[in-house]
Amino acid sequence: MWHERVLPMGPERIRFWTVVRGSLLPILVWTGVACFAYFVYNPLVALVLGGLFTMSFIVGFGLRRRARHSVRCSVYGAMGGVLDKSMAGF
Repeated sequence: MWHERVLPMGPERIRFWTVVRGSLLPILVWTGVACFAYFVYNPLVALVLGGLFTMSFIVGFGLRRRARHSVRCSVYGAMGGVLDKSMAGF
C-alpha cells in the first residue's frame, strides 16, 4: 500500500481539527448524554460528567508527557484516547 500512494511516504503532521473530525461520533454521543443529564436530572450530573472527561484527559496527557511525547502528540493522543476508551462501554 505504501508504494501505491494510498498512504503517505512518511510521517505527516496532522492538525487538531483532523483529530476532532475523526472523533465526531463520540463527541456527539457524549454531548447528547450530558444534555440529557442536564435537563432530566440535574445540572450537577452534567458537571460531574464533564469533570470525569477532564480528569481522564489530564491523566492521559500526563502519562504521554511522562513517556516523553511532545506536547502536541500528548494533547492529540489524550483527546483521542479519552474519546476512544469512553465509547468502549457503548
